Amino acid sequence: VDHQKADWVSIHERICQLLIPIRTSLPFLLSEKERKHGLEQLVKRQKYIIDLAYSTAQEFVLDGKHREAIPAALHALRFSTEVYGSNSVQLVPAYLLLAEASTGVGHLPEASKYLSQAQWIVLRTPDCSVAVQYKLHRSLGLFCAAEGNFEQALYHLANEIYLASSTFGLKSIEASGGYFHMANVFFRQNKMDVANSLYAEV
Repeated sequence: VDHQKADWVSIHERICQLLIPIRTSLPFLLSEKERKHGLEQLVKRQKYIIDLAYSTAQEFVLDGKHREAIPAALHALRFSTEVYGSNSVQLVPAYLLLAEASTGVGHLPEASKYLSQAQWIVLRTPDCSVAVQYKLHRSLGLFCAAEGNFEQALYHLANEIYLASSTFGLKSIEASGGYFHMANVFFRQNKMDVANSLYAEV
């Protein structure tokens, strides 16, 4: 009951009506053209649900409501898998969101599993975009910081800053997130001078 309630509050209420046409199978006696059109509509609806579920999960994470984010992120992952396949780089954002939400509720083994899956997909995708790579390093850095592995956290956050600044520029908003998280790690290590200079950079 708790699980169903959490799912309803998180995302199901928003997508319930959208699921009906997706769950309804196409009539058997259709022409090739009608069947093709039906499949195109199905994929279009699934992509809409992916975007809605992902943005909803992201809002919850940004609001610090990590537990509420998990069901929405799981829906985003499930529909992304249906549309793009289980090894597609399109799944990485959902995996990273699940990892961040799981870390936020203290479920580090689950977070580690989601991060490993995302990392494996990125490693297997030679033409993976820098935007996905820097977000992966940010997630790995935040996870290592949550574990208390500060050196590894700083390594990943430095990679995030390098990738973000080489693509978007040194003074970009994208790079500033890495500086902020790195400052937090130095703050937790009691290295206040370094932390303050990084906060100033942000």
